[in-house]
Order: sequence, then structure tokens, then C-alpha cells
Amino acid sequence: MLKIAFDDIYVHPLPEGHRFPMEKYELIPQQLLREGVITPAQLFAPAPLEEAIILLTHDTEYWRKLRQQTLSEREQRRIGFQQSPALTQREITICRGTIDCALHALQHGVALNVAGGTHHAYADRGEGFCLLNDFAIAANYLLQQKLARRILIIDLDVHQGNGTAALFANNERVFTFSMHGANNYPFHKERSDWDIPLKDGTDNSAYLQLLENALPALTDHARPDMAFYLSGVDILETDKFGKLKVTQAGCLQRDEMVFAHLRKHDIPCTVAMGGGYSAGIRDIVNAHCNTFKAAAAIY
Repeated sequence: MLKIAFDDIYVHPLPEGHRFPMEKYELIPQQLLREGVITPAQLFAPAPLEEAIILLTHDTEYWRKLRQQTLSEREQRRIGFQQSPALTQREITICRGTIDCALHALQHGVALNVAGGTHHAYADRGEGFCLLNDFAIAANYLLQQKLARRILIIDLDVHQGNGTAALFANNERVFTFSMHGANNYPFHKERSDWDIPLKDGTDNSAYLQLLENALPALTDHARPDMAFYLSGVDILETDKFGKLKVTQAGCLQRDEMVFAHLRKHDIPCTVAMGGGYSAGIRDIVNAHCNTFKAAAAIY
């Protein structure tokens, strides 16, 4: 059964000016339920993450600042949110959801987090609306618990997963792959194990051909027994910041391509939604819902 982590506290920590793109976290499960793609039994609300697991990935001093609400103004500006206890609570709930999804995926093939994909967070700081790095936390947890030996992170958000790349720069058990806009945030890129920078205006044909060529090489080289897939929909031509020309159909083909390849090789897959900033909320929600539909169809 497809399992979906649903962050039911998403509205509480959001400052004015940031609610619109976050509205999707409530609308996605509502639409999936309305269309009959899922049932209520497939949704779960995670508990907050334990401190010991956070500290497998993040520095003690940085976590202390998040817990005690002592981030400096500069640190808050880098993140993009004003600090609040509710914001920290939301972040640790998202991270627990990604771990729970990974545990389910190990048993049943796939699981999806309605939120997550906080790939700009480093060990010692947050950036780009990301406080804690949920994929890194989940990957380190699986490795520490000996539930996985080798992990592949497929990051197809339009923004490079700079925090993730830095966190695993010297870890041979985690292979990081990022296909992202060359001229997009972050403007200082870290070095993933494999980066494919995309030109502005990259369309369906070019995008999907690059991905189709990359997937076999990725699994051959990384030899993973778990994959994490960041399925950002900011690659859409309607996205305000993405600079690419991928259509809704092309975005769906991307998801189908990733899931079909991982399914063919019996690699469990944990999914997080990542970014999406189209002017119309319908475009964002439909594209994210297509990711769930693709997972349900292939798994």
C-alpha cells in the first residue's frame, strides 16, 4: 500500500508573505482523496523527530540554536523565515515523516512525504527555506541502523541540493545526483557526486533525454539498496523562478521514468515534494499530485 506522510501542522509557523506556496501541503492530499487516488488509511501524520537522530546529521550548536530560538538575524535571513518554535516543530515533524516513509518503502517499495526535500540545509546552518535536511537525516539514520548499505539521492528540483552535496561529500555510501538550473539558486554550487547543470529554457525533449541517459549509469555506479527522490515541480515552464520549459506532461514523464527505473531494479524509493512556485496554485498541486499518481501506478 502506498503510504503518505502528511504534515498536519503546516500552517502554524508560516510568516506573512510565505503562505501561498505552502498552501499546497494541504491541497495535495485533499485532491488525491477527492480523485480517489488514495484513501484516508494511506495518510499518516508523523511524530516529531528525536534529538539523537537529528545529531547524526546536524551540529549540536546549530540544533541548540533552533531548539532555544537563538538564531541571529543574519542566520534567519539566510533561511528566509523568522524563527519560531512552531517552525522548528514543523521541520522535525517533516524529517520524521521522511524516515517513516523510508522504513515503509523498505518493506513495500515506495512511500511519499507531502512535504520535505529540504536540501539546502547544511550540518551547521539553514538556507533557502530549509532548516534541517530531511533526506540527509533519513539516509544517516538508515545507515546507522544498518537498514541500508548504499543510498542514492536523486535530486530533480530546479535548485541544486547544495546542503545535501556538502553533507555527503566524503561519504562513499551515499551517492548524490542533482539535475538543476545552471543559472538558478544557489549561485554558489557545491559539488555533488554527479551534477547535470541545465541551460535556461531546457525543454521536455532535452530534459528527459538527459535523465534517461543518466538513470542507468546512476544505479550501475551507486549500486543502491535505497533511493531518495526529490521531485520538485519548479522545473515547470509556469514556475516563476525555474527558468526551464518543461510542461506538465513532461514533468509527469520524469516521475514515471524515475519510478519505472527504480522499480525495474527493485530499489525502494522515498519521495519528497521539494519546490514549486508557479503563479497558479492549481499548476503546482496538479504537478505534485501527478507524482503520487505515477508512484501508485508503477508500484
